[in-house]
Order: sequence, then C-alpha cells, then structure tokens
Amino acid sequence: MLRPKRKSILMAWIAGLLAALGMTSRAANAQTDHAKLWQAYCAHFVSSEGRVIDPQGADRTTSEGQSYALFFSLVNNDRARFDKVFEWTQSNLASGDISLHLPAWTWGRARDGNWGILDPNSASDSDLWIAYDLVEAGRLWKDPRYYSLGRKLAALIAHREVANLPGFGPALLPGPVGFKFPKSWVLNPSYTPVFLLDRLAKIDPAGPFADVAAEVPVLMERSARNGFAMDWVSYTPGLGFTPSLSDNHTGPQATGSYDAIRVYLWAGMLNEASPAKARLIHALPGMNIYLQTHAAPPEKISNQGVPLGQDGPVGFSAALLPYLQSIPNQSALAQQMVRFKSQLNEKSNLYGTGYGTGPAYYDQNLALFATGWMDRSFQFGSSGELLVRWTRE
Repeated sequence: MLRPKRKSILMAWIAGLLAALGMTSRAANAQTDHAKLWQAYCAHFVSSEGRVIDPQGADRTTSEGQSYALFFSLVNNDRARFDKVFEWTQSNLASGDISLHLPAWTWGRARDGNWGILDPNSASDSDLWIAYDLVEAGRLWKDPRYYSLGRKLAALIAHREVANLPGFGPALLPGPVGFKFPKSWVLNPSYTPVFLLDRLAKIDPAGPFADVAAEVPVLMERSARNGFAMDWVSYTPGLGFTPSLSDNHTGPQATGSYDAIRVYLWAGMLNEASPAKARLIHALPGMNIYLQTHAAPPEKISNQGVPLGQDGPVGFSAALLPYLQSIPNQSALAQQMVRFKSQLNEKSNLYGTGYGTGPAYYDQNLALFATGWMDRSFQFGSSGELLVRWTRE
C-alpha cells in the first residue's frame, strides 16, 4: 500500500499524464476523443440503414454490435442514428417487434448467398444492453415508446433467459437455447454487467434482476482462476464452476480472452457506491498483478489461470483502463494508457493496426467504452442509471 504522501504525488503525476494524453474532462465546447472515435466508428462500421458491420466477421452483424451502437448513440445524443439502428435491429433481428421477440444474435450472408438471420438464438448480454438502451433513451429523451419497449424486452429476458441454478441461485443464461445440459449449465461471466441489472431491477422490482445482480460477485469469486476471468464456465451442482467452452466441453481450449476482457471493464465502470464493485475488483486481482511486470495484457489466460505469451490487442489495454483506475496501481494505468494512445491512427481516428480489412471492429468497441467513461462522456449512477455529459451542457 502506498503511503499517503507518495500516493498523492503519484496521483498528481498520473493526472498530469492523463491530461496530456487527452483522457480527462474537457471544456463543454471541446470535442472529446470519445466523440471523435464515435464519428469515425460510424463512418467505418455503421451503414446508412443502421446496420453495424463487422469486417473481420465476413461483414456480419451481431445483436451485440447493434446494442453497443444504440448505447453510444444515446451517450452522444445522436437521436437520428439511434432511431435507425433500432429500427434495423427490430426489423431484421426481432421479426419486426422486439416487445415479442428476442433479437437473433447474428445476421449475414448465408452459404446460399442470401443475407438474413444466420442463427435465431439470442445473446442475453446484447438483450440486456438493448433493453437498457431503450429504457434510458425513453427517460433521457422523454420518449414513452422506447421506455415501454425496453420494459417489455426486459420481461422477455426475465422469462426466457434467467434460470435458477441449484446450490447457486438465479443466473442469466447466455441465451434461451443451448446452455442447459442434463447435469450442468454454461454461463458467460462477461454477460452480466451489474449496472445493467441494477437499472432493470429498478424499473421491474418484481423481476429477477436484483437477485441475478446479487449473485454476480459470487459468480466471479467462484469462477475466476488465479484471479483471472474466464470466457465461459460450466456449473455443476455440488461441484461448482469449471472453465469450459460454450458447448460445455472442458479442457485446455477453455480460456479467458476476448469475452473475459469485458469483465474487468464492467467492474471498473461500476459506480463507487455499488456494494458489488469492491467484491468484483477483489475477485479479479490477476490482471493487476500481471501488469506490474508486463507491458501489455495477455491475449489468453489458460484454464488453470496462467497467462499465455501473446500480448492482447490494443482493445484489451482500453478495456482495462477503468479497472486499473479503481486499483492503486497507477503505474499500470499510465502504462496501458500510453500503449492505448500510441496506437491511435490520427488519419482515421481509429485504434490499432488491425487486419487486412482495417482496424479491428472489436477493439473500437472496447475503446469507445474506455474513452467515454474516462473522459466522463458517460458514467453509471448508483442504481445503474446512465449519466451523460450532454444533459449537463
């Protein structure tokens, strides 16, 4: 633990570094890094119809991408884009009515060359985000239609994607189909941001969301390996949690990687008043310890909780910024900030060298969360409510 004087000196140094890197609050009329990134993201990944395109995924669209685009449209007070993204989502993923149908998780070009839904199963994390986006859009933009649709989608999630696990309690299944097995269930720890659950619990006190939120710290404490989050875990009553694949297979292929990196991001962005935050951070010390002696986060963690050699992409550094800011390891925060900012392409305003198709779509999503939260374009309140800069300007 740092002594108070040394800590204050270090914090002042970090504050100066963050200011120099453009990651602190700015004047109301100045365009933030987050706003620039959002504009670049829309130009590169969002079609005029409101479809979010993943170039590294054969130009497919996922409900996750749509849910994040809705969120950042709201954060940036981009009502026209929000409307387009939602209408495309409802029309193409939810059979025209999201109050009655959970959105399909993936849409793209099928083997026969036709474009449409590739898998009708839904992804519960995206469903949570979309319900939250609609509820908060209804509140912030004073639109009762969006608020009502968000509540109805939340009711669908509660009915179809929440299960009571014997010996554990209520949990959010990754989707309505394919995650319940004869003697076990499969969960994805990154699918349960507590602030989303807290907000939906507020608007639906009779629903399961408060109980699901209460179990999230327990899930992380019991499923992490050596303080590292896993992508997927299998739960068996009496035996507990084991790292697995989404199909319930266990073994060396089970890792903590591109899904799990969001666990640290969601924990770091939680409001300090949330009783879950300290427990989540305490359950996930592995990444903090690793970054005390390494310049970049690992791309993969083994099923035994051992970091593997390859460095993670720039989006991983972005995702860890709120987490590291919540821990008194300010040197790691500064190091990851420098790594993240050093990979900004000033011509495109996107991050990372990317692939043959350009900067990685997933990196930009993680960067949008990090830049927006760090420069206070958005925060989450103590009950999960969305706090946005544009309401204060």
